[in-house]
Amino acid sequence: MKLADRIRTHSRERYVLPARERKVSRFSIRTGDVVHELGIGGQRAPAVCSALKTRQFLSNNRLHLIEVTGPKSGQSTTVTYTYEFVDVEDSAKQEDSWAKLRGALKDIFRELGGGETYLRDERSNFYPPEGSK
Repeated sequence: MKLADRIRTHSRERYVLPARERKVSRFSIRTGDVVHELGIGGQRAPAVCSALKTRQFLSNNRLHLIEVTGPKSGQSTTVTYTYEFVDVEDSAKQEDSWAKLRGALKDIFRELGGGETYLRDERSNFYPPEGSK
């Protein structure tokens, strides 16, 4: 697992899910706490800062980043991110259509020998035979 994925997973489990269970509207994550909890060393603070403000982290957890405090560089163990939960109904409406499509063709690809086999066959038949021009 990549470091960024570890950071996002840890932050979700340690901060996002408990905040959601407590039904708070806002919560904060301090970069230094994540660095310490993961035992990755202060030199990795920029990686934590990057992971905690990515679109992936925000959308997967239905969050809105409302405030960043800390030094101007934004790359320190003292940086604190404050999030707010996005309205669950609005995000569910946006994601619902795409979520329904996920895995829609998996049975068909399985019948054809898998996605890779299907693509390989399609690519081999892409151009007409030499003598058909």
